[in-house]
Amino acid sequence: MDIKTEFKTDIEIAQMAKLKPIREIAEKIGLSEDDIELYGKYKAKLSFDTLKKLKTKENGKIILVTSINPTPAGEGKSTVTVGLADAFNKIGKKAMIALREPSLGPTMGIKGGATGGGYAQVLPMEDINLHFTGDIHAITTANNALAALIDNHIQQGNELRIDQRRIVWKRVLDLNDRALRKVVIGLGGPVHGVPREDGFDITVASEIMAVLCLAEDLEDLKRRLSRMVIAYNYDKQPVTVGDLGVEGALALILKEAVKPNLVQTIEHTPALIHGGPFANIAHGCNSVIATTAALKLADYVVTEAGFGADLGAEKFLNIKTRSAGIHPEAVVIVATIRALKMHGGLSKSELKKEDIGALTAGFANLKKHIETIESFGLPYVVAINKFYTDTDLEIQTLFDLCRRENIPVSLTEVWEKGGAGGVNLAQTILRVIEEKEANFSPLYDLSEPLEEKIRTVVQKVYGGKDVEFSPKAKKQLVEFEENGWGNLPVCMAKTQYSLTDDPGKLGRPTDFTISVRELKPSIGAGFIVVLTGEVMTMPGLPKQPAALHMNVDENGNAVGLF
Repeated sequence: MDIKTEFKTDIEIAQMAKLKPIREIAEKIGLSEDDIELYGKYKAKLSFDTLKKLKTKENGKIILVTSINPTPAGEGKSTVTVGLADAFNKIGKKAMIALREPSLGPTMGIKGGATGGGYAQVLPMEDINLHFTGDIHAITTANNALAALIDNHIQQGNELRIDQRRIVWKRVLDLNDRALRKVVIGLGGPVHGVPREDGFDITVASEIMAVLCLAEDLEDLKRRLSRMVIAYNYDKQPVTVGDLGVEGALALILKEAVKPNLVQTIEHTPALIHGGPFANIAHGCNSVIATTAALKLADYVVTEAGFGADLGAEKFLNIKTRSAGIHPEAVVIVATIRALKMHGGLSKSELKKEDIGALTAGFANLKKHIETIESFGLPYVVAINKFYTDTDLEIQTLFDLCRRENIPVSLTEVWEKGGAGGVNLAQTILRVIEEKEANFSPLYDLSEPLEEKIRTVVQKVYGGKDVEFSPKAKKQLVEFEENGWGNLPVCMAKTQYSLTDDPGKLGRPTDFTISVRELKPSIGAGFIVVLTGEVMTMPGLPKQPAALHMNVDENGNAVGLF
């Protein structure tokens, strides 16, 4: 197909695809109809009994897909993830996908959905990118139920002596809405509650999302919910959900959302899509439950971690691996020639023209992410996600740059060709796994002080010189160690666009300092969130949000969703 003359949008391709009943997809991975709970004809959840039954099976192998720092030119990480799993199945390997659920915030904003693209998509993409099976809405409800219970506790006498000036639990919405970042609640007199400052985060930044994604099962979910810090009392001691006594109620709201969702790709590869924490403000990985279930059902599980290797992959390897007791056999680092040229200094409007100089300069960003993956002791392959404007000379130049550094590399054409366009990538990964065994180790020991863990990530992953802590952050470092939280991993909240905390500094900056303004305890999730630069936990909409181009036709078909 010549996509320059026969170009179809992602949603047009998705709507043309013929889905198989989800019962048939379940059968491909050894599940019967009794093992799944149907959500219509093409979606299902794995039951609790099924999840328990799978625990005795042996694990397959994980392939983690990450990328360079994202740009407006696009990298196609989810597309490569989907196409690679299709390619594994095409060459006779039993493969599955484990992905995050898309948030409505970026779907209606600027980023778009997260179901892949072209002929490498998970379906039904309209459902997945909108309300799916309601998991994110359940997390929103649980989060806001807790917020209401906190304010009610204060209204009804405040037995826990919660200091209303030190409530750290915010309300959430699954939308980008900057106007709600800071609000005042409880106005209007005594019957309307106790007035105080509050604010909203986006749902995917809620600790409940992180808790759901790191819990092993329903009982572990309750234990983690009970540990979540919601406020501090008048003695400046932490108050938890367990102190409030509502972890059971929250777990009840979440009991269906805990179950992973089974769907399929255009080529009918089974996919578990579950959980959706952002990687720039959370830990950026799909649920442990979904990943471990997929490992029991397939020989190869292809999963992705949000944004570049400096964010999602770092958190997968320093946080999720510890929680789940797993590690990848190899990592795929996705790059496009377009994005590398942006990292090399071109603007988006200049990307269609051939520019070897910009490509060569932008290669430095890719090289840093390769070094990061190497520092974890993992084999890797660079996937060049081909775009139709790439010239033969640009492709050859990037191959030469990689081969000069002995970097395993594969040209990937899954957007245009589906699984067939990823066969070489799949074969290259299998060869790399055979030649080089993973010698995985996290970058820091949990016994190290929080400050040193943060500095390790800044220096080894971002390539920074040092860390500058605000007075508030310095005070929190001491308090958190005193509270017994010093042995937790750190979850860095940082811009995705740059290795620094300044989104405008592309490429591979050097000699920079990361500014830490605040720490947040996510004790239920099991990490400390580190807020750097100006990163926001409630994003805003762009000047021209994607929602302006969305519609629905008279037959109920989505239009303009991507």
